[in-house]
Amino acid sequence: MARFLDGDVWHSFKNSPVAIIAAVIATICIVCALFANWIAPHNPLDLASLELMDARLPPAWEDEGKPKYLLGTDDQGRDILSALMYGSRISLFVGLASVLVSVIIGVSLGLLSGFVGGRVDAFIMRVCDVMLSFPSILIALLIDGVGRAMFPNAHDTLAFTVLIIAISLTGWVQYARTVRGSTMVERQREYVQAARVIGVSPARIMRRHVLPNVMGPVLVLATIHIATAIITEATLSFLGVGVPPTSPSLGTLIRVGQDFLFSGEWWITIFPGIVLIMIALSVNLLGDWLRDALNPRLR
Repeated sequence: MARFLDGDVWHSFKNSPVAIIAAVIATICIVCALFANWIAPHNPLDLASLELMDARLPPAWEDEGKPKYLLGTDDQGRDILSALMYGSRISLFVGLASVLVSVIIGVSLGLLSGFVGGRVDAFIMRVCDVMLSFPSILIALLIDGVGRAMFPNAHDTLAFTVLIIAISLTGWVQYARTVRGSTMVERQREYVQAARVIGVSPARIMRRHVLPNVMGPVLVLATIHIATAIITEATLSFLGVGVPPTSPSLGTLIRVGQDFLFSGEWWITIFPGIVLIMIALSVNLLGDWLRDALNPRLR
């Protein structure tokens, strides 16, 4: 810990007001999402506790607002503030899980492609070219649609799994191409040649020697990709093919609020949109700072 506090990364963080503000916002969002069961004033997923007479109430500072509903309620009487906490948890979970799967797939294929080369490299890169030729949201829609058609009566866990896979299979390409380029440089280094001479297996060289030296760019890319994955999940949920309606995410809340936006109930869609922007922007800013901190040439 002391070594980290004395390092360049911590020094760069302390001297970057933008990174500090972004970290504070991201931390608040994560804490509220993780501890929503204890922090949220109401449980929006408990249908028995909903009061339909309190539906479409404006925020507390409006004339018809109630103090117990700080940001108002939606068409079902759910507290918007509590729904944002629970919805953020779902969006963050799907985003982080999809990025983790993308990193595992992309790093593995990129490491194999860059180290082995030849036909293996050519095949993997052609697959990457095909994936990049289609918009990621269309691929996610296709995979999610196929998954729902194959499992029409799927429960919530399987629906979340299909959604995570749909987002992951559109994001692994960037990691594969990044790791491939770094691996092609690292495999020419003296330590790799020395490991080959003493008889170390290629799999062990890739895992123990090359992989740790190519993870820097992957860490930066993964941080930025979290925001992209969260927005992709929100887009799919907004289109009605994301998370199940019984577990609303930020995208679902925005879609529900859109129906009431022009009738005066602006808070139902505006507040979820603001939270989504705050999460995506803070994560992107942290990714930009991490890129500059890990690359001395950009300081």
